[in-house]
Amino acid sequence: MSSPGSGKTALLEALADVVRFEFCVIEGDLETSRDADRLRAKGIDAHQIQTGSACHLDAFMVHKALHHVDLDSVDVCFVENVGNLVCPASYDVGSHLNVVLVSIPEGEDKIAKYPVMFRQADLILFTKVDLLPYFEYDMQKEKEMARKLKPNVDILEVSTKDEESIKKVAAWIEFKLGMR
Repeated sequence: MSSPGSGKTALLEALADVVRFEFCVIEGDLETSRDADRLRAKGIDAHQIQTGSACHLDAFMVHKALHHVDLDSVDVCFVENVGNLVCPASYDVGSHLNVVLVSIPEGEDKIAKYPVMFRQADLILFTKVDLLPYFEYDMQKEKEMARKLKPNVDILEVSTKDEESIKKVAAWIEFKLGMR
């Protein structure tokens, strides 16, 4: 979950190059299938949900979409919710874990402004960290705000331009898979 343009789809594309597990994606957007098309072009099984005017996915939408993916051949099914830091936090789509992305270009007020979303997070990914030199962004302050909202939240800094940071995300997911 995250704002539009924070890097949800780009992260999934990058993960496909480094993970040791198989995954599929349920993709939510108001219109178009561009993100699902991008994922399929990478060889990722992706099913698009077009919500029309709905600003989020709900459990019924996800359940219906799950009938279109081969769950027997995957270890993880990602649900990429509609880009939005408000509505998706209030709707349970049946996920086991919630990953919230916040990108550096968005500015350093998103965690404080949208606390409900970040309280739902099991992992917060600060994305586009390669752009830190070009923005006034106090990473430490943002991490402190996140941990004030949810003290035990895991936090990683990531850039799709840095394979090592993508591998850390993959390792986090693999660790969580091992706990199941």
